[in-house]
Amino acid sequence: MASELENQRAEPNADAGALPPSADQQDPAATGIAGLDAILGGGLPRNRAYLIEGDHGSGKTTLGTHFCVAGAEQGERVLYVTTCESEDEVRQIACSHGWSLEGVTIHYLDARTCLGDDPKQSVFHPTEVEFPKTMEVLHKVIDQVSPQRLVIDSLSEIRLLAANATWFRWQVLALKEDLAGRRCTTLLCDDRLGAAQQPVKSIVHGVIELEQLAVDYGPDRRRLRVAKLRAQPFASGYHDFKIRTGGLVVYPRLVAAEHRHDFLGETVSTGIPPLDAMFGGGVDRGTAVLLLGPSGNGKSIVATQFAVAAADRGERSAMYVFDERVQTLLQRAKGLNLDLQTQCDRGLVEIRQIDPAELTPGEFTDDVRRAILERGVRTVIIDSLAGYAYAMPDERSLTLHLHELLSFLGQQGVTVLMVMTQCGVSGGPRYAPFDLSYIADSVLLFHTFEHAGDMHRAISVFKRRSGPHDSTFHDLRFSSDGVGIGPPLRQYQGLLTGLPHFAEREPPNVRDHDHR
Repeated sequence: MASELENQRAEPNADAGALPPSADQQDPAATGIAGLDAILGGGLPRNRAYLIEGDHGSGKTTLGTHFCVAGAEQGERVLYVTTCESEDEVRQIACSHGWSLEGVTIHYLDARTCLGDDPKQSVFHPTEVEFPKTMEVLHKVIDQVSPQRLVIDSLSEIRLLAANATWFRWQVLALKEDLAGRRCTTLLCDDRLGAAQQPVKSIVHGVIELEQLAVDYGPDRRRLRVAKLRAQPFASGYHDFKIRTGGLVVYPRLVAAEHRHDFLGETVSTGIPPLDAMFGGGVDRGTAVLLLGPSGNGKSIVATQFAVAAADRGERSAMYVFDERVQTLLQRAKGLNLDLQTQCDRGLVEIRQIDPAELTPGEFTDDVRRAILERGVRTVIIDSLAGYAYAMPDERSLTLHLHELLSFLGQQGVTVLMVMTQCGVSGGPRYAPFDLSYIADSVLLFHTFEHAGDMHRAISVFKRRSGPHDSTFHDLRFSSDGVGIGPPLRQYQGLLTGLPHFAEREPPNVRDHDHR
């Protein structure tokens, strides 16, 4: 069968338009872009034509060149037809990504050179001459190379030569049928047009849309969507991607349902015994804990303590720091007798400094997913959600995106700590920029109040879905000995207001639980 197939490939004009019986069972044509191949279910079905659609600068040329390079590396015959850039410009683009175009035939299809010796004829309308001549030259080049992979970048220059959309569609349809008979997988790059202006979408086997979005601050955001792919399942929806040296980096949208995993349900220690007691024995593995309170109340310190405790158990943790420098975090931990630096050196704690302006939601999710599946991280700390939210287009997207991420982490048995800062000062109204308490399994509240001219801190467990917990307020202190939690603050009333009333005696019939 293999030799017969090779003989058919050697005769491109034989049985044009007919596909071999085994064509649909062949391995898909990998694009060479790992994330995109994952979205496509392994790659593009062979011997079909696909439309790559996007605005100028969205990455069509880079994707097409990447596709050619991947084919050449597999020993396939590859033809790259460019209508806008010279061969030198195409090679310069490839060189900037560190690619070799060895094995890739490049042809510059210039309508001005397709007219031969009579470029200034005036008998016929230019579209009646230029368009057929250009298509004739294109077919001749295809006959000479007999490619297994073909990229035409772009259709826009050819479409301008056609008298109308119907004529252009017929010519593209004829080209598609000819290429299918030659067993060639084709990418047709084109500008993003409206449905009424794009006659190619209905005749191709698949459509990949590339978008470039301008934001108020920071670099442009790019995303892609597989709008159509016949006879093969794919990951629908938008997927973030970036153009870097080496080509496109695509971050497939996370689908938690595809990563179900059984794990042992248990409680894990926070590293602070009194806090464990407040949680009813510890934090449940595979749950999300929201640390909520005003700035400066110790939320990041408690989260850091949790990471150190996990490292002491031999478990890996990943800390994503949005709001402060890593060096500041390490110095503060050292001052509180938390040996975070040693655990980092041991490889048990990873600290990632995140710039919200440069981050895309898909990139962040992909990094977390790799930390879990490839490096065995069991604890994830996001500090803080305010910085994380800057990477999201709106609150609704933030909630949906975070809900999917937490579902994935929960199914993997990963414990998540999310830090969120409340705005406002003691004695005044406090509010969070958005409400995520309902998707958190547990909520740990941090309070600040004034008494006798001094500022004091308190901590309480507001919510724990999986079981009972201590609901009283406890004194919270930080020193060179670490994090300290005192007994319940039962003498105070109105702690939530920030201006509590101090009573000389405790309320009657209340049992004191000492958590020191």
